[in-house]
Amino acid sequence: MANSQAIEVDLAEESRILLKSSYELLGRQVGGREFLGYTKQDQKNYIRSKRQMKLAFGEAGCVLKYFSYQSLKNPSFFQSVQLDNEEQITNMFWADARIIIDYGQFGDVVSFDTTYKINKANKPFAVFVGFNHHRETVIFWAALMYDETIDSFIWLFETFLKAMSGKAPKTLY
Repeated sequence: MANSQAIEVDLAEESRILLKSSYELLGRQVGGREFLGYTKQDQKNYIRSKRQMKLAFGEAGCVLKYFSYQSLKNPSFFQSVQLDNEEQITNMFWADARIIIDYGQFGDVVSFDTTYKINKANKPFAVFVGFNHHRETVIFWAALMYDETIDSFIWLFETFLKAMSGKAPKTLY
C-alpha cells in the first residue's frame, strides 16, 4: 500500500466509514478495485496494525503499568492479557480483591454485557455485574476486548473462572 493510499485509508477510518464501504469508494476513485494495488485484507491488516501500534505505545502501556502497580500493591489483584500470534495485546482482564470477595459472596446470579462501546476505538468493554445484599449493583470483573469473536469470549470466560477459583455463577444473563 502506497503512502498516499494509507492516508486515504486513515481518513476513511477517522470518518468512521466501514471497511467494506471505504474499500469500494477507494476502488471507484482509481477506476476499479483491481487498480488499487492492494486487497481488502491488506487494508484490514493495515488498519489493525496501526491500531495495535497506538495501543503498544500509548494506552496499553499505561494499562500494563497500572496492572503492575496494582499487583505489587495488592497480591490479590488478578490480571491477564491475551496476545495474538504476533505478540500484540488483544484482550485484557482484571479483578481486584474487592471484586473477588464480592463475587464469592454475591456471584450466584450474574449479568454479562459487552454493549459498552463508547470508547474512541469502538472496542467492547465487557463487564460481569450482579447485586449485593442491599440490592446495589456490584461489578465482578471488567475486560477490554479487541473484538467479539468466539475465541475472545472463550478466553474471557476461562480467564474469569481462573480468577474466581473455578466458581461459575449459577445463573448467567
